[in-house]
Amino acid sequence: MTGSLAQVPLNQANPTPVQPAYRRLGHIGGWMLRRLTRQDWGPATSMPKTGGIIVVANHISNFDPPVVAHFLIWNGRWPRTLGKSEIWKVPLLGRLATACGQIPVERNTSRARNSLVHAEAALAAGECVLIYPEGTRTADPELWPMTARPGAARLALKTGCPVVPVGQWGAQDVMPGKKLTWPRFFPRKTMHFRVGEPVDLSDLAGHVDAVAVAEANDRIMSAITALVGEIRGEEPPADRFDIRLGRRVPRSQGR
Repeated sequence: MTGSLAQVPLNQANPTPVQPAYRRLGHIGGWMLRRLTRQDWGPATSMPKTGGIIVVANHISNFDPPVVAHFLIWNGRWPRTLGKSEIWKVPLLGRLATACGQIPVERNTSRARNSLVHAEAALAAGECVLIYPEGTRTADPELWPMTARPGAARLALKTGCPVVPVGQWGAQDVMPGKKLTWPRFFPRKTMHFRVGEPVDLSDLAGHVDAVAVAEANDRIMSAITALVGEIRGEEPPADRFDIRLGRRVPRSQGR
């Protein structure tokens, strides 16, 4: 599958009820992205169409949140994204995020775990919760996925919901680097997506201790990294970048 699904009208691709503001934003955003970028979307047959799911994706650019949302919405799921709370302080963006039911994360505070409570409620209601396990855009010098923060793994182990890995590539060509820049739409860039089978965490279900969370994190990031390697046609590095240390470390050390 290439970009053919992206050409399907939104009401046909995703008739699932959602907040009117979210549907309008999805319609407008999809229309713009189809004209400003190209889509290379692999099949998403392993992604459950109903019920609570946790989608985990790599984070490579300030531009990838709308691109990932575009992909998920046209594959039948309206993502509830865990995003940094600073977004809610920007007048227009904050109002849109609230109207679309997104979930703020107050990073580096004692209230950060509150976001997981809201995420649990969304999953219990049968929603799709999107998490970037790395917690921020990758700092790896070659943009490979980094070590993960514990939130996604902890949420998965506590709820038992399927964890669907998504690898993406291309948004970094539109907005490279960590700083906000003007998007570079021309020549048109291609947004690549691949979806893997749900990560098998069955042997860890119900365990939320540090060892279980670390093991779940490693499996989640390994699944995402393999998909990114497939898109790039490259072998991922044996080590994984740890932002706390500013360098790649053996995967067992980065848990």
